[in-house]
Formats: sequence, structure tokens, C-alpha cells
Amino acid sequence: MKEIIEIIARSLVDHPEQIVVDEKQDGDTVTYELRVAADDMGKVIGKQGRIAKALRTVVKAAATRENKKVNVEIVE
Repeated sequence: MKEIIEIIARSLVDHPEQIVVDEKQDGDTVTYELRVAADDMGKVIGKQGRIAKALRTVVKAAATRENKKVNVEIVE
């Protein structure tokens, strides 16, 4: 999952070297925290959060195939 998030985020931002994805396990749920450069934040979130929502949808669909529960948070 972490790799999927990184690949998608790298294609969206101007500073791909500043992408950091942290994984946190909480019971049966895995939370991925995506950090990008401050000026790339809008590109990852998108208008009215559409890109962020699409990113979460793709990751949750991939996690469903592996019977996992996944959350994606975009952190400043």
C-alpha cells in the first residue's frame, strides 16, 4: 500500500523528493500518513478534496483485495 501511495503522490507534485509516507498500525486498521512539501499540498488535495478522495478510494480498493482496513491521512 505504501508504494501505491508514493507512486500516485509522485505523479502529482513538483517536489517528489519531499514525499514521506508513514505507516501506523492500530489494531486491525493501518493508517498511512502522507507528507508533501507545503506548496504541493493543494495538488495532492485537489479542488474540494477530489484528488485526496480518489487517492483514498484507490488505496481502500487495493486493501480490500488483501482483507485489510486502511486509512490515508494527508498531514502538513
